[in-house]
Amino acid sequence: MTSVLDLAPVVPVVVIDDAADAVSLARALVAGGLPAIEVTLRTPGALDAIRAIADEVPDAVIGAGTVISPRGVADAVAAGARFLVSPGWTDALLDAMASSGVPFLPGVSTTSEVVALLERGVGEMKFFPAEAAGGTPYLKSLAGPLPQARFCPTGGISLQTAPSYLALPNVGCVGGTWMLPPDALAARDWARVESLAREAAALN
Repeated sequence: MTSVLDLAPVVPVVVIDDAADAVSLARALVAGGLPAIEVTLRTPGALDAIRAIADEVPDAVIGAGTVISPRGVADAVAAGARFLVSPGWTDALLDAMASSGVPFLPGVSTTSEVVALLERGVGEMKFFPAEAAGGTPYLKSLAGPLPQARFCPTGGISLQTAPSYLALPNVGCVGGTWMLPPDALAARDWARVESLAREAAALN
């Protein structure tokens, strides 16, 4: 894999409370056309979920999100994560991600952070929290002076607003949760998740 940004137009951002649901959820997303799946390290079962998906859903490109420490990097990669996503970055975290052997998207929300990453040789980033940090107007304004930076905006994006992000030249994909409605997850309605994933995968 050369770039997380080119796998699909949408990366589902998944918070898994019960690792037992991970495989079925991942299979539904992959069947719907969304192979890149970001499991956030926000719950006790997150690493078990990543491990289960890595072992049992070969067509999924499983990643770890909310990676905020070098230890988190090591644990995620050991569990089978094939890419890493952070909401922000520090020098220590960036060094750990760069040494991990897998692609990574450090989080940014300001121009100075983008310039600092470019200075470090990192050209692909997560823009977070996208809507709160300025949305499409902000990203559009960055494309002129910093065309070498590419983004995966995440945070507050919906099926309705995703196309306006994807139309920008510096956006490769978006992250979102709208294909994972809480009531569908609670009911284990994987058919609905697959249908919503297919709708998201058709965006361009």
